[in-house]
Amino acid sequence: MPEKQEHLYEYAVIRFVPRVEREEFVNIGLIMMCKRQRWVRVRTLLDERRVGAFDTPVTRGQLEAALGSFERLAEGDRGHGQMATLPVEERFRWLTAVRSACLQTSRPHPGITDNLDTTFDRLFAELVE
Repeated sequence: MPEKQEHLYEYAVIRFVPRVEREEFVNIGLIMMCKRQRWVRVRTLLDERRVGAFDTPVTRGQLEAALGSFERLAEGDRGHGQMATLPVEERFRWLTAVRSACLQTSRPHPGITDNLDTTFDRLFAELVE
């Protein structure tokens, strides 16, 4: 039986920060990347109850547009600008850079797994759902 191949990965939680000055946030997604496999995956979940609990000037439409842009850039959608053509690790670094905006990420965290998709699903369930 062949040995399972282990993959080093990094992940960050995508957060909605309704008012940056208050530093409150709600987890709304996950981005995960494996450089060696040239693999990146993003999933978001806008829970109306959680997002609606905050007083925010950001409309749902604006938040959905920002998330859509984030997702297309992460996935390398060539129609989404020059940044989308960069290697997965560079797109991941750019998207997880510290910023003062309503859409932010946690600091990246590393891990090792033999199944990237299963690990992504587990992390999403633990950190976002």
